[in-house]
Amino acid sequence: MEKHISKIKVPCGNQPIYKDECVYSYDNPETPTGLYVSLTSFLGFGEEYVRKYAEKSGNCVFLHIRREKIPIEDDQVKSGDEAGPERKITRLAIGLEGGYNDANSKKYEYKDHYSVVVAPDIETKIPYPNNDLPLIVTQSVEAILAQESAISQLEKQTLTGTWDGEVRVVTKYSENLTQLNNGKKIPPSGWKCEKCDLTNNLWLNLTDGSILCGRKFFDGSGGNDHAVEHYRITNYPLAVKLGTITKDRSGAITADVFSYPEDDMVVDSHLEQHLTHFGINIAAMKKSEKSMVELELEINQRIGEWSLLTESDSELQPLAGPGYTGMRNLGNSCYINSVMQVLFTLPDFKSRFVGQGAEKYFNEFPADPANDFNIQVAKLGNGLWSGKYSSISENTLDSESTGISPAMFKNLIGKGHPDFGTKQQQDAYDFYLHFINLLERHSRNQFNPIDSLTFGVEERVECMASKKVKYTSREEYCLPLVIPLEKATNLDEVKEYLEKKAECPAGTTNDIVRHKVPLQACLERFFADEIIDQFYSTAIKDKTTARKTARLVNMPDFLMMHLRKFTLSDDWVPKKLDVAVQMPDELDLSNWRATGKQANEEELPECEVAKPAFVFDEGILSSLVQMGFPPEACKRAVFNTKNSGLEAASNWLMEHIGDADFSDEFVVPEANASQGGNVFTPNPESLAMLMSMGFNEQQATKALKATDGNVERATDWIFSHVDDMDVAEDTATETANEAADSNATKKNYRDGSGKYKLVAFISHMGTSAQVGHYVCHIKKDGQWVIFNDSKVALSQNPPKDLGYLYLYKREE
Repeated sequence: MEKHISKIKVPCGNQPIYKDECVYSYDNPETPTGLYVSLTSFLGFGEEYVRKYAEKSGNCVFLHIRREKIPIEDDQVKSGDEAGPERKITRLAIGLEGGYNDANSKKYEYKDHYSVVVAPDIETKIPYPNNDLPLIVTQSVEAILAQESAISQLEKQTLTGTWDGEVRVVTKYSENLTQLNNGKKIPPSGWKCEKCDLTNNLWLNLTDGSILCGRKFFDGSGGNDHAVEHYRITNYPLAVKLGTITKDRSGAITADVFSYPEDDMVVDSHLEQHLTHFGINIAAMKKSEKSMVELELEINQRIGEWSLLTESDSELQPLAGPGYTGMRNLGNSCYINSVMQVLFTLPDFKSRFVGQGAEKYFNEFPADPANDFNIQVAKLGNGLWSGKYSSISENTLDSESTGISPAMFKNLIGKGHPDFGTKQQQDAYDFYLHFINLLERHSRNQFNPIDSLTFGVEERVECMASKKVKYTSREEYCLPLVIPLEKATNLDEVKEYLEKKAECPAGTTNDIVRHKVPLQACLERFFADEIIDQFYSTAIKDKTTARKTARLVNMPDFLMMHLRKFTLSDDWVPKKLDVAVQMPDELDLSNWRATGKQANEEELPECEVAKPAFVFDEGILSSLVQMGFPPEACKRAVFNTKNSGLEAASNWLMEHIGDADFSDEFVVPEANASQGGNVFTPNPESLAMLMSMGFNEQQATKALKATDGNVERATDWIFSHVDDMDVAEDTATETANEAADSNATKKNYRDGSGKYKLVAFISHMGTSAQVGHYVCHIKKDGQWVIFNDSKVALSQNPPKDLGYLYLYKREE
């Protein structure tokens, strides 16, 4: 050890310490071989990697942590007040891992064993504490044990100001809330509504102490609206839900507080004072009611799809082994789990990130592996396919020890992102595109697994006046399909069901009748002719009508389909379509293959004169602004949909609402910007910023030109056009569109027959993208397998008609 003393360091306050988990695998202190934490870099390693790291880095002294998990017998478990405050409820789901009901979960106590080792002889362990150890070693170990781990710090940053990711602000009514001295004292239990006999879903008004029932939920359950009626009469602003008042382990008071004027759940900064006014003894209050989030989740379960998608009514046979490893839910991370499980069934992903592909990245041993994209994706892939972290305990799905916890992966993938960096539920489709974008950025000059999912879409536009045509191409990773409800095969049955439901709202939810729409109808809608009004034809040099059609340039190895279930209702409120789409096991897309320009077709001439200036349809703009969208975003939508209508513009807004420049000032691109007289000149600062990333002036200029000078979009454009970054523009008059078309045509897409077989699908349950749960079903060895976070089982009734994202594999 003496020769390594000079390398040992004592971590400072902001030094990340990875003492929860190996940075290359999912070994942790509870793994039989424990975890080794470097006393130099403070990185954690499993036994498989610790010697290799020591040899590569020269950092040879480690703290070894092994955690012993000791079951507590039932008669040892403390009850009542001795057991301490009930643990904080999570938003994940009622009855699911981390959800409301954990009464049957096993209780354990933990004992940590510490020792110091010097690689490569890690079998020789020096027990810690030990008076014979050098002072610097003792100081380093003590600091490592005392400081919070890097993963815990990231979790706290994510949850700052949130309740399980759901942001709650301090109400402005908290500071000067009026409380009446009317002598009311509230007992710790036995409440009922003062205006009816309800004994649950009760709210205490913090001004006058009234106890009244809450709102009626959309399914007919809940209260009778007496609390909100009381507010309308009195204007007393704040109410706390009785039964949710308790103290967490830190001693902080938690409860559901609602502000009627602000119409939201809030934080009451003087909650304890306001409760004490009515004689409420905090120590005697225990959580007995579900929170509002839990109630919302419970209602989602009752809408009929929950049990179908999770197959909770079936006797599921648990599975384990390579490729059958679950992923633990970190709090609304089921959307990540489902997408990554599906992607890692693709051979190209396994080739780059599993086994030898992973070792290529691991053997580099970079200074910061926890923030290295390739290493963390490889760590995830290896974890899913090694089989090391997959086991069946007593033939049950409810094992806490199985599956991997993708905390480092989630923190890295979501870093700096306004949505994926939070604990809120997100759209799996949005995450799929986000991950693909990141993978594209990290695949320059190396094998890219996304190639197996990439396809081109050829668009043919025909001028109806001149019959001349124009062909363009774009690159896609997913086929987005609108669901035409009017094409359902059971319209009469749905109509009858809706009429009955209107007459008796609470009586029909257990026997739901959904629209049954064939996938063929969705495909026909996507590939159908589209009429474009106000199309400027370069052939007649005037506006006319055009017909646009879309076809597939190639048939990729795997085709991802996205059923657009999240849409806008008649009153422009986002909603989810509760619809069954009949998805065939086998599919033939040959009829929709692109043919390219035909010999008898004449192309539209290039624009020789400036096009008329674009004029916004003020009616569409006004309607969009009234819907609450930012005016500049509305201009973008109307321009990009070419005044084609309100529905097209609103759909564009919903699809691009996450764009960084969504609300930025919009300037209509000059009609003749591509002409020789108007050569594009980039902003010098924007150009310098892109060039600092390692791209030359010509490449940076090309990216800025293609994105109207927007630096952030230009960065994304560069990484999504890596194949043509080294190709110079042919002439100074070549337009950005022509370059894009040319490059799309030249790309060597993977191709084959148009016949496909269904191999996976991801399902969402819940009424909106912001709440609910995702699971995925994957076909392995001819059998369907359900992946429900850490639970992996043989599927009995795969609900193929209720999915959200579908993966088809091309037949050889």
